[in-house]
Amino acid sequence: MHEIIAIQPLGDFKFDLESADGTRGTVALSNLRGKGVFKLWDEPVAFEAVKIGSSGELVWHDRIDLCPGALCLRVTGKLPEEVFPHLRENPAHA
Repeated sequence: MHEIIAIQPLGDFKFDLESADGTRGTVALSNLRGKGVFKLWDEPVAFEAVKIGSSGELVWHDRIDLCPGALCLRVTGKLPEEVFPHLRENPAHA
Protein backbone atom coordinates (compact mmCIF):
# COMPACT_ATOMS: atom_id res chain seq x y z
CA MET A 1 0.00 0.00 0.00
CA HIS A 2 1.26 3.47 -0.84
CA GLU A 3 -0.36 5.27 2.07
CA ILE A 4 1.86 8.16 3.16
CA ILE A 5 2.86 7.81 6.82
CA ALA A 6 5.44 10.61 7.20
CA ILE A 7 6.05 13.96 5.52
CA GLN A 8 8.67 16.65 5.99
CA PRO A 9 8.51 19.91 4.00
CA LEU A 10 11.98 20.96 2.80
CA GLY A 11 11.28 24.37 1.31
CA ASP A 12 11.43 25.31 -2.39
CA PHE A 13 8.23 23.28 -2.94
CA LYS A 14 9.87 19.96 -2.05
CA PHE A 15 9.24 17.45 0.70
CA ASP A 16 10.50 14.14 1.94
CA LEU A 17 7.93 11.41 2.30
CA GLU A 18 7.68 7.84 3.54
CA SER A 19 4.92 5.43 2.60
CA ALA A 20 3.58 2.40 4.43
CA ASP A 21 5.30 0.06 1.95
CA GLY A 22 8.72 1.54 2.80
CA THR A 23 9.07 3.88 -0.18
CA ARG A 24 11.06 6.94 0.85
CA GLY A 25 12.32 9.92 -1.06
CA THR A 26 12.02 13.53 -2.06
CA VAL A 27 9.24 14.94 -4.22
CA ALA A 28 9.50 18.32 -5.98
CA LEU A 29 6.24 19.99 -6.96
CA SER A 30 7.38 23.46 -8.05
CA ASN A 31 6.15 22.70 -11.58
CA LEU A 32 2.55 22.79 -10.28
CA ARG A 33 2.85 26.07 -8.39
CA GLY A 34 0.62 28.86 -9.65
CA LYS A 35 -1.53 26.61 -11.87
CA GLY A 36 -5.24 26.16 -11.14
CA VAL A 37 -5.87 25.08 -7.56
CA PHE A 38 -2.12 25.13 -6.97
CA LYS A 39 -2.23 28.95 -6.86
CA LEU A 40 -2.74 28.26 -3.15
CA TRP A 41 1.00 27.54 -3.07
CA ASP A 42 1.94 31.03 -4.30
CA GLU A 43 2.82 31.61 -0.67
CA PRO A 44 5.48 29.10 0.46
CA VAL A 45 3.90 29.00 3.93
CA ALA A 46 0.74 27.56 2.36
CA PHE A 47 2.76 24.73 0.77
CA GLU A 48 4.34 23.89 4.10
CA ALA A 49 0.87 23.50 5.67
CA VAL A 50 0.65 20.00 4.14
CA LYS A 51 -1.05 17.29 6.22
CA ILE A 52 -1.57 13.56 5.78
CA GLY A 53 -5.22 12.76 5.05
CA SER A 54 -7.27 9.86 6.38
CA SER A 55 -6.41 7.67 3.36
CA GLY A 56 -2.70 8.46 3.35
CA GLU A 57 -2.98 11.19 0.75
CA LEU A 58 -1.41 14.61 1.14
CA VAL A 59 -3.83 17.47 1.71
CA TRP A 60 -3.69 21.23 1.84
CA HIS A 61 -6.74 22.56 3.65
CA ASP A 62 -9.87 21.44 1.80
CA ARG A 63 -8.60 22.60 -1.59
CA ILE A 64 -5.87 20.18 -2.70
CA ASP A 65 -5.24 16.48 -2.22
CA LEU A 66 -2.61 14.38 -3.95
CA CYS A 67 -2.77 10.64 -4.52
CA PRO A 68 -0.20 8.69 -2.51
CA GLY A 69 0.35 6.25 -5.38
CA ALA A 70 1.19 9.05 -7.80
CA LEU A 71 3.61 10.56 -5.29
CA CYS A 72 5.35 7.20 -4.86
CA LEU A 73 5.72 6.97 -8.64
CA ARG A 74 7.51 10.32 -8.59
CA VAL A 75 9.80 9.17 -5.79
CA THR A 76 10.76 5.88 -7.42
CA GLY A 77 10.73 6.96 -11.07
CA LYS A 78 8.82 3.77 -11.87
CA LEU A 79 6.04 3.35 -14.41
CA PRO A 80 2.48 2.78 -13.14
CA GLU A 81 2.59 -0.82 -14.44
CA GLU A 82 5.63 -1.53 -12.27
CA VAL A 83 3.96 -0.33 -9.09
CA PHE A 84 0.42 -1.50 -9.87
CA PRO A 85 0.78 -4.98 -11.44
CA HIS A 86 -2.92 -5.27 -12.27
CA LEU A 87 -2.38 -2.61 -14.95
CA ARG A 88 -0.35 -5.17 -16.95
CA GLU A 89 -3.34 -7.43 -17.38
CA ASN A 90 -4.81 -7.48 -20.87
CA PRO A 91 -8.41 -6.31 -20.96
CA ALA A 92 -10.99 -8.74 -22.27
CA HIS A 93 -12.39 -7.77 -25.65
CA ALA A 94 -16.12 -8.05 -26.18
